[in-house]
Amino acid sequence: VIYKAHKTRRIVLVGHVLRYTPFFKKLKELIDTKIIGKIIGIEHKENIGFFHFAHSFVRGNWRNSETSSPSILAKSCHDLDILYWLIGARCKYLTSFGELTFFKMENQPKGASHRCLKCPESIEKNCPYSAKKIYLTDYTGWPVSTISLDLSYKGRLKSLEEGPYGRCVFKSDNNVVDHQIVNMVFENNVKVTFTMSAFTDTITRRIRIFGTMGEIKGEFSKGEIVVIRFADNKRDLYDLKVYSPESGHGGGDKGIIDHLVKVLNNEREVDYSIIDDSAYSHFMAFAAEHSRLSNGKVISVEV
Repeated sequence: VIYKAHKTRRIVLVGHVLRYTPFFKKLKELIDTKIIGKIIGIEHKENIGFFHFAHSFVRGNWRNSETSSPSILAKSCHDLDILYWLIGARCKYLTSFGELTFFKMENQPKGASHRCLKCPESIEKNCPYSAKKIYLTDYTGWPVSTISLDLSYKGRLKSLEEGPYGRCVFKSDNNVVDHQIVNMVFENNVKVTFTMSAFTDTITRRIRIFGTMGEIKGEFSKGEIVVIRFADNKRDLYDLKVYSPESGHGGGDKGIIDHLVKVLNNEREVDYSIIDDSAYSHFMAFAAEHSRLSNGKVISVEV
């Protein structure tokens, strides 16, 4: 695709929407202004959320790497891309560890059914991953909206009786990891630790950026960034919360469309998420998975 795009002089944009969010655009601006000096390291966490992981990566479309892709690619290519973009250099080498620890048959409670609707009440009521708890309330927004075209109670009930979203999370055909860490060294010597985990109460991304003159802390779901300067302990707070109806992916969905329209109208150059950059972050994800499957072998990330 890259070769064809270059040969035909065509633009290919990839939906790495985090680059278009007010939150990450502000982080990029702060880093580039060197407000905290030279960047030494970054700690980045992707908190998937327990119910989100159960929905998408245990019962849903991305549950099996044979029919989809490893979760480090399906879920975290956005994070690897944003790290690459924020740092402004390519990854030199990385190592990764992770596994599917919890969502497998040996962890199913004794006496539990293969489907939540048939599970004994004494077991189901104590299970946070119960399909009844996630899909059969008055709420019909995401992720409930994805399980059936008929979102009436009867329609949802039928979907849970017959489809994959009614399965016990311990009796599905899932094989993707539920937690993974990636340690990276970039060409400008910035060190990064990335953690992806299913076992969080909220869906968010948290980042800490360590500089020679200060530190930046941020939480994506809240739209909050705090800049701390070592010299005077001054703290600057940025509120970048995006509210509905423009809140999809923290404003990134609207941001990428606005960017595309301006590019098509020749109002600006393409400077975000071009195919070359997006392909590289995918390459990082494949390298991380190769390392994980090789017991944490250090992988040189060269294209």
